[in-house]
Amino acid sequence: MSDGSKTEDPGNTPDEPESRTARLRRRIREWQIRQHVVRGMAYGVGSGAVSLIVLWVQTRYY
Repeated sequence: MSDGSKTEDPGNTPDEPESRTARLRRRIREWQIRQHVVRGMAYGVGSGAVSLIVLWVQTRYY
């Protein structure tokens, strides 16, 4: 029965150092994920702001 430690897990640490191309691919992928998250947050904030403006206009002029 295992105690849950990962000391003998072969996937825990890489056997050889990461190559330049692999590192570049990983950094680009991480950057794309961050950019996607930021765009989603901006869309959410913008959408909320538009909703508040519409609500304010409706309560003020109708």
